[in-house]
Amino acid sequence: MKRGFYTIMSAQFFSSLADNALFVAAVELLRSSGAAEWQRAALVPMFALFYVVLAPFVGAFADAVPKGKVMFFSNSIKVVGCLMMLFGAHPLAAYAIVGLGAAAYSPAKYGILTELLPPSQLVKANGWIEGLTITSIILGVLLGGQLIGDRVSHLLLAIDMPMVETGIDTPPEAAIASLVGLYVLAALFNLRIPRTSAPLQPFAHSFLGLVRDFSACNSKLWQDKLGQISLATTTLFWGVSGNLRYIVLAWAAAALGYGTTQASSLVGVVAIGTAVGAVVASAYCRLDRATSVIPLGIAMGLLVIFMNLITNVWVAAPFLILLGGIGGYMVVPMNALLQHRGHNLMGAGRSIAVQNFNEQACILGLGAFYTAMTRFGMSAFGAITIFGVAVAGTMWWVRRWHQRNLVEHKAEVEHLLDLARTDHLPQDR
Repeated sequence: MKRGFYTIMSAQFFSSLADNALFVAAVELLRSSGAAEWQRAALVPMFALFYVVLAPFVGAFADAVPKGKVMFFSNSIKVVGCLMMLFGAHPLAAYAIVGLGAAAYSPAKYGILTELLPPSQLVKANGWIEGLTITSIILGVLLGGQLIGDRVSHLLLAIDMPMVETGIDTPPEAAIASLVGLYVLAALFNLRIPRTSAPLQPFAHSFLGLVRDFSACNSKLWQDKLGQISLATTTLFWGVSGNLRYIVLAWAAAALGYGTTQASSLVGVVAIGTAVGAVVASAYCRLDRATSVIPLGIAMGLLVIFMNLITNVWVAAPFLILLGGIGGYMVVPMNALLQHRGHNLMGAGRSIAVQNFNEQACILGLGAFYTAMTRFGMSAFGAITIFGVAVAGTMWWVRRWHQRNLVEHKAEVEHLLDLARTDHLPQDR
């Protein structure tokens, strides 16, 4: 791997670490202030909101500006969201601003991989990035849980600044204040990301021009006979897993009687399995064999339903590791295939923006559905059943879709697979 790749990994690690710790702190901030359960569930779709709304613009911006600068600006926005949450803004609104920073960050983070590395290293690079990201999820949720715990929060609240009244009086507020430093550290790494030789792509300056450009890019990926399969798979995976992050917290409270600090450790357990699956996939799965992992999505959906039968943490922990491992092994090669096709068709930043739009729209839609059902009394057990059935059924349908493509569009699919086997790609955008 090129040296700049490790700088990207470092920046991603600290930014994602802060994102996930902030999620736990925000959940506890709402809980301790007496907010309704549906407001805590609404944190997930609120984070996804700007991914969907700004999708036509952030991809073009990432292709028009050096991606290291885009990542720096995005982390600065996350700092603003943290400060808003800390000093009086409603946590849902402040968390949406953090999501705005993440929405701008993602196209640059993944897009620079296709500029820096050849296609033969994309699966490996995605494995390392996803593995590191998932490691940051593990450590982030654990960090967030510990920061709001009695021992660490007592130490944080004991820190006093002479002659300055900060207004930081509760464990969640102390946790949020400490996370600002992590975002600043990530921003410093962003400044060290090298400028690649890929040419910048000026974007249309009118609002309608950007929307039309994004719509055309979205249509291209959905019409591509490999892009559509990988996009459908990753959209569903992240749509469900994004909401499971909160559902596991709710399930741990209902099934095991856990509080936020204890339940956050189980979210980390899922991420451990996902990290292992991601690393294994990066070592053994080739780009042109990415679609072979689709049946794992069906198995993952069926396994999710079995969470309802677990009432013991010693059974829950290995089960959640297995569930995460299957997801990690499935998503890494499919994500790399999607990046490969998107870069070949339209450019890295636009491709990732299209991917984010679809995935975050799925998170937003499923999250809004779960929030509404929570508002009217649906339990975590019911949500898990619905999500499991949705994953298994949809992945079965995606498998049938790909099998039909192999028959009806055999020559086109074989041509695209040939492109995935070479590092010298003629761009057909």
